Amino acid sequence: MNILVVNGSPRAENSNSMQLTRAFLDGADYDAEIIAVTKLRIGPCLGCFACWRKTPGKCAIKDDMAEVLTKIIAADVIVWSFPLYYFSLPGPLKNLIDRELPLNLPFMSADAANGGHPPRHDLSRQRYAVISTCGFWRSEGNYDGVTAMFDHMYGNGNYAKIFCGQGELFRVPELRERTRAYLELVRKAGAEFAEGGIRPETQRELAEPLYAREAFERMADASWGLSGNGETKTDDDGFGFMTQMAALYRPDGKERVIEFAYPDIDKTYQIVCTPDGHSVIRDGFRPYTTRIETSYAVWRAIARGEISGKDAMFQRKYRVLGDFDVMLRWDGLFAATPATSTGTRRKSEESQKTNMAVLLAPWMVIWIVPAINPAAGGVLGIIAAAAVPLIWFLFRPTPFERISVFAVAGLSLLALAGADTRLVVPISYALFGILWLATAFCKIPLTAYYSQNAYGGEKAFDNPLFMRTNRILTACWGVLFLLTPFWTYWLMTTAVSPFVGLVNSAAPAIMGVFSAWFQKWYPAEWARG
Repeated sequence: MNILVVNGSPRAENSNSMQLTRAFLDGADYDAEIIAVTKLRIGPCLGCFACWRKTPGKCAIKDDMAEVLTKIIAADVIVWSFPLYYFSLPGPLKNLIDRELPLNLPFMSADAANGGHPPRHDLSRQRYAVISTCGFWRSEGNYDGVTAMFDHMYGNGNYAKIFCGQGELFRVPELRERTRAYLELVRKAGAEFAEGGIRPETQRELAEPLYAREAFERMADASWGLSGNGETKTDDDGFGFMTQMAALYRPDGKERVIEFAYPDIDKTYQIVCTPDGHSVIRDGFRPYTTRIETSYAVWRAIARGEISGKDAMFQRKYRVLGDFDVMLRWDGLFAATPATSTGTRRKSEESQKTNMAVLLAPWMVIWIVPAINPAAGGVLGIIAAAAVPLIWFLFRPTPFERISVFAVAGLSLLALAGADTRLVVPISYALFGILWLATAFCKIPLTAYYSQNAYGGEKAFDNPLFMRTNRILTACWGVLFLLTPFWTYWLMTTAVSPFVGLVNSAAPAIMGVFSAWFQKWYPAEWARG
């Protein structure tokens, strides 16, 4: 298949539109020939009509257009790639399209709705795609002139189109996470085009703005070095960077002052966050709620994705003073991917979370019931173990739950077989403690599987500070459960034996309070340096 890309951007291969076009070609698995219009010698049409009268099908102008026409005729798919220039095409690309006149016959066609000219060649096999970016916050309403022209050329609905607003953001490294997500969507569109056509739902997603209007306009103004009143800010690159970063802030109803101190450029800035929005200031500072001390070079590298912010914190390349909760919630407060009506979390995604109650439930049965009634404890233990796999339809299972199913079932059979409950119950605590303590030395400790839900899911496993915190907590829990069998065995010989499970609930409750405190205290203490 012969694929031709006509790149009409003055930036040639470095254009934002070509980023989308390459993603489209990748998705379609097309090996295309790309012609950059600005690198060709193509003059404007003279309107002499020699290509109709004197030399049919051949232009009187001797330049590169003759070769371009040959490529257009031979193409099976033509992709037009360009930025929007003043609600239309860049001038050189419009020249090229004007020079396509030799491809048409001079007489009028009765089949054309507006009395157009029929093609000189049989191009019925050809398919077309139009890919463009613009500098407005959305594409809607800004491409009317473009679509009117291509509708005349190919017929309304007979070509695929991807029009993307906020195109300049594809040149901002700090926004790469968001633009990369959009490019993945363009790849999906390319694959669908190759299969027959871009699906309506994909087309709707492509039309969604990258960012809300206010956030985009703040970032756009900052990229030009402009403040909201149009005042030029050319002397402070850091202020522009801070303004762009702050434009991503999502108000959450809380007031906070986040201070950034960059000793390498001797600059300090504050992002003043309110329930309604934010502002960036360089003087007249307020008392900070959170202060981040780091080099400007490091923070820019983090923003660009060149180094991981989590790794940088673990390596103490920056320190955090004050309220550390901001750092734990950073991805939500300064979101690279905006929340939209189509981005609401689905119930199926919620159900994929892990739940520690699924792990604990069968163990609680074997700890409490056999001490009261061994036979009932054995039966209920088997039922609880058998029920766990059914719950996996609601929550994502972990390896420890699978192990627990067999362990609790085996202990329940021992209870039913008449084994001494003074041994069964302590052994159950010992097995549970071994399970916890052993995972403290595994790649992913047990508590991390469950606490990940509050820290972005499995991507939390890439956070070395998160993993160290959970490794310590898992070891603490493991030691607790390994010590529990000793006092449990003693309690089983006393009058409180039927209530040993309830008595033993006190220590885990205290450890739970400690864990909740430690999960916040330890990372904050580490970040303070």
